[in-house]
Amino acid sequence: MADDYLERIGRLIRDARQHRGWTQAQLAEALGTSQSAVNRIERGNQNISLEMIARIGEALDSEIVSLGYAGPMHLRVVGGRRLSGAIDVKTSKNACVALLCASLLNKGRTTLRRVARIEEVYRLLEVLNSIGVRTRWINGGVDLEIVPPADLDMDAIDADAAVRTRSIIMFFGPLLHRMDRFKLPYAGGCDLGTRTIEPHMIALRRFGLEIAATEGQYHALVDRAVRPDRPIVLTERGDTVTENALLAAARHDGVTTIRNASSNYMVQDLCFFLEALGVQVEGIGTTTLTVHGVPTIDVDVDYSPSEDPVEAMSLVAAAVVTESELTVRRVPIEFLEIELAVLEEMGLDHDRSPEYVADNGRTRLVDLTVRPSKLEAPIDKIHPMPFPGLNIDNVPFFAAIAAVAQGKTLIHDWVYDNRAIYLTDLNRLGGRLQLLDPHRVLVEGPTRWRAAEMMCPPALRPAVVVLLAMMAADGTSVLRNVYVINRGYEDLAERLNSIGAQIEIFRDI
Repeated sequence: MADDYLERIGRLIRDARQHRGWTQAQLAEALGTSQSAVNRIERGNQNISLEMIARIGEALDSEIVSLGYAGPMHLRVVGGRRLSGAIDVKTSKNACVALLCASLLNKGRTTLRRVARIEEVYRLLEVLNSIGVRTRWINGGVDLEIVPPADLDMDAIDADAAVRTRSIIMFFGPLLHRMDRFKLPYAGGCDLGTRTIEPHMIALRRFGLEIAATEGQYHALVDRAVRPDRPIVLTERGDTVTENALLAAARHDGVTTIRNASSNYMVQDLCFFLEALGVQVEGIGTTTLTVHGVPTIDVDVDYSPSEDPVEAMSLVAAAVVTESELTVRRVPIEFLEIELAVLEEMGLDHDRSPEYVADNGRTRLVDLTVRPSKLEAPIDKIHPMPFPGLNIDNVPFFAAIAAVAQGKTLIHDWVYDNRAIYLTDLNRLGGRLQLLDPHRVLVEGPTRWRAAEMMCPPALRPAVVVLLAMMAADGTSVLRNVYVINRGYEDLAERLNSIGAQIEIFRDI
């Protein structure tokens, strides 16, 4: 190998180790080697075999190292096993990515507690690091510390990382306060069909931001003379467009009213965080938000995002599909009440603990115990609505749940162009799902699941639904290339194994 090639590999390994929050000594211990050997590898001063690269990738569980060397990650699932015991819900993926973007508002140090260790977060950290933001995992890799530079270097942005996450569009709100012109790569993320940023552009134009999309980039220009002189009415009640409007309003020197705002869980967590930064937000939990912005934010802030209701729904669905008794702890009940009401109608046997408060001091949590139940298809169709309706991201889990219920269930996923199509992948596992059009699926149950080997759907929630069905199917299934699951779930296979699943992570070398 050429010396410069070894140096590039060394930098990749160093960056992956730092993202995991490990020292060189910790990596050396995991590899059964010495700290000095790890130091030589990271400096490009030691020959390294493909086998060692693969071992490092496994130890760090990092696509940064494994891509192109050890290959993508796959799951081997031995199904037909009952789950048992209890499992805690992790912090919200969507809240964490919004708070990472919001940290750009602050000149001071931001500390986020129990941040989700997922690929979506890693990609945003790579973007932040590339433009000069210093980040480090602290307290054993549990919490994240973020320190911004005086000036951001947008010319150095990591475009490869940026295009792998749609969350990059939430840089618009904070960046318009920091510079008069900048460029961002096109947003990526799940393959869910056409998702326009026009609602974002309409809202942010009121703060003087004009965006032109050319040559794979968004070109942003800010006119400081333009200020919102009347309430901003969002043309869609979307989560990210509401967050972008909030981020723009937070440092606007004045009062901004946002109407038709999302009141979903990640928006509420962002509002709580903005209040910790000294920004007053009225109407949290409603569709009208009034933001009392402050032109300069320079505080050391410590914040704990709340738990993820979509992960909670994933775990409830895992128990239902595998006919298990399972306690799911730290469930943000306010954001799962409609789903539970539908499940009660279908016949779910469950109970819940008294409510208690999340670490952010605001979100209401319960512990939820689910028991094996004889389910009947609901009379009405399953369809999402903006909060407080059934959560858009929870709709796919009802495909797997409906598949084990007696009767036919109509699922209408009207928000995304392609996602309902991916639900028909359950037919490979014995399901009986009929695609009526790109948005509607008819599910007939009960299902006798069977094992299969298949590629992971390119959308996060349908991918997890396929994994849950594999857990219920007798025999051994293989789910290939599960990067999309790692985008939204931290150590999902290991955590499911802790409650009785049998899932093996492997790579083709």
